[in-house]
Amino acid sequence: MKSVLVINAGSSSLKFALFPIEPELARNPALSGQIEGIGATPQLSAKDADGNHYQESVLTGGSQGEQHKDSLNHLFRWLSAHNPDLDVVAAGHRIVHGGELHSAPVVLNESVLRDLEGFIPLAPLHQPHNLRAVRAVAALIPEIPQVGCFDTAFHRTQSPLAQAFALPRAISAEGVKRYGFHGLSYDYVARQLPDVIGERANGAVLIAHLGNGASMCALREGKSVATTMGFTAVEGLMMGTRTGSLDPGVLLYLMEQKGMNAKTLTNLLYKESGLLGVSGISQDMRTLLASDAREAREAVDLFCYRIAREIGSLAAAAGGLDALVFTGGIGEHAAQVRAQVAKLSAWLGVAIAPEANDAHALRIDAPDSRVAVAVVPTNEEGMIARYTLERLAHH
Repeated sequence: MKSVLVINAGSSSLKFALFPIEPELARNPALSGQIEGIGATPQLSAKDADGNHYQESVLTGGSQGEQHKDSLNHLFRWLSAHNPDLDVVAAGHRIVHGGELHSAPVVLNESVLRDLEGFIPLAPLHQPHNLRAVRAVAALIPEIPQVGCFDTAFHRTQSPLAQAFALPRAISAEGVKRYGFHGLSYDYVARQLPDVIGERANGAVLIAHLGNGASMCALREGKSVATTMGFTAVEGLMMGTRTGSLDPGVLLYLMEQKGMNAKTLTNLLYKESGLLGVSGISQDMRTLLASDAREAREAVDLFCYRIAREIGSLAAAAGGLDALVFTGGIGEHAAQVRAQVAKLSAWLGVAIAPEANDAHALRIDAPDSRVAVAVVPTNEEGMIARYTLERLAHH
């Protein structure tokens, strides 16, 4: 079975999906899953196209880097055991940051990897692990080509104005600007929109990618014109454990008055805030929606309010609002969040049909809504598989 292996490596997890490519690229993976707990006690969990579930422990030792390599080794052995005729022809990787260098997928070699290592300071929580997986695959199966697909690339169509911070030019010239993220998800969803909302797909479209990481993107003619995340993936919307946009004066205050250093602040911004910080209960939207606690309600309310605020901002950047599209774990499954956001955006002509919304239908706009409202499941892994094949076809 000739297949493309898609890898999305995080600090403590390794997500994977195996896409058969004959006679053509499969829409859904034959196998997908993840190895979680890297750095502690890794566990592999997976499911196949028939819905069968698999789970087993991964034996590893040594440093986190060695555990990543051991986990990949285990994954290859496991995939081969489940597919004796498996023939992996390429690996496609999600790489968070392509900087200014990469506006499209790229075949990964040593010089490209060195360039990408230069972006580690821009995405310290993601980039090192993305690249570690590439090197581990190269060591284990050096004969297969690998392609890097960037979360920032989709936003390279934005104007210089949309990417600029009001900083001294010398700092901006060093690459300190808005990059935006979740581009693989936005690209996938944007390609589905003509079938879902017709002609409006070419107009002013806002896509809300709402999950543990959350952002929004404004599109015109299917291209990114503005997005909520900026230089890093902590700006913009409130998230599972991230603050979203924050007055930088708060950080100065915490440094001066509370003696917080960069490491403590990083932890605060990325790991201790957002839904978790405001609720004090959980970062999981499902838990908060099911809770009777006032703090849970306040966390959900703030999450929806911040989205509604950004909808107004992005509609200005897009020059109107023809369609609002929800995707991501929360966007696809939390009907209450969609309903609340729609209610707050009624002034823009957004109205949803409660029955369609509760049923998680593809189109959820009410008959009298001036704005098309849709729920489109994202498929970042499928996008990476497609990019990988397209890139290798032209290589």
